[in-house]
Amino acid sequence: MLLSGLSICFIWKRRTLQSALKNTVQRRGLHERSQDLLLNEAVIPSNREYSGESTKDELELPLFDFSTIVMATDNFSDANKLGQGGFGCVYKGVLVEGQDIAVKRLSKNSGQGIEEFKNEVRLIARLQHRNLVRLLGCCVEMEEKMLIYEYMVHKSLDSSLFNKEKSSLLNWQRRFNIICGIARGLLYLHQDSRFRIIHRDLKASNILLDKEMNPKISDFGMARIFGGDQTEASTKRVVGT
Repeated sequence: MLLSGLSICFIWKRRTLQSALKNTVQRRGLHERSQDLLLNEAVIPSNREYSGESTKDELELPLFDFSTIVMATDNFSDANKLGQGGFGCVYKGVLVEGQDIAVKRLSKNSGQGIEEFKNEVRLIARLQHRNLVRLLGCCVEMEEKMLIYEYMVHKSLDSSLFNKEKSSLLNWQRRFNIICGIARGLLYLHQDSRFRIIHRDLKASNILLDKEMNPKISDFGMARIFGGDQTEASTKRVVGT
């Protein structure tokens, strides 16, 4: 009986260890696949040619677990849904530590959205300016692909401009400050950032307003990198609205 008990105990422990090892390998494989997606050279074909910088060593972007985002958004509830576009849906979320976030969830039926997802990750992860929305990280697990941003209390500029109640908050001084902030962000992208970047889809719905009504340029899915001395380029498809 004693030997039988020890044998059963040994077999159970071995299976437990094997299961834990298998889960660890799967998580490690998932992490590596996530990194492979973000570091795919197809994201920005001209990146190496123009920047002369290593992309692989410098990309430091936190990866969120899918379970963390599910909890933060209350399983992507309609109550937390902020809007929907060609990319997919955007949800408000709250992390365990209390930080508000905005989650852009790629639609599983979006073909071009995958390229825009990768393009945005590679671009905005390297840009820092008070008039550009801040990317906090991303989530890539199986078919799920999400971008996690800082949450903007007043949402998009167009939602304030075309809403009678909200538009009353936009006095002329505040509107002027918003215009100046957008201009500063564009100047940074065109002249002062590490790369010369053309947004190609700048519109009121892609300008977000924080709690102090400061503007932040968002949605870099269609953006393109230019060379340091380059002032024009050709595109194979019509973009923007």
